Amino acid sequence: MKYILLIYGNEKAWQDISESDRNKMFGEYMSFTEDAKKAGKLVGGDPLQPAATATTVRVQKGKPIHKDGPYAETKEQLGGYYILDCKDLDEALTWAAKIPDAAHGFGAIEVRPLMELPG
Repeated sequence: MKYILLIYGNEKAWQDISESDRNKMFGEYMSFTEDAKKAGKLVGGDPLQPAATATTVRVQKGKPIHKDGPYAETKEQLGGYYILDCKDLDEALTWAAKIPDAAHGFGAIEVRPLMELPG
């Protein structure tokens, strides 16, 4: 089954750490990605641009309304995702705990199974 691992973290906290620590964590992300590839689990994944670049779209009375920024005003923002093919939720949760943002206490990983559509 495929699971999406949504990476939520505090963008400001990321900016406040030293360049050396950011580079170290980036390296850890590259290692995690390589480990998931080697294990045959990685389906896809990408980091996202900062939340300030987001646009939220709603439709009201048949007309689209665009709002700059993310939908929710929170301290943590969606920063990226992985899609992994795991045998079950327990395996997906084990992989999620290895994601550097979670492992270092910078954020949380939301794990959700993807719907498998016919055809």
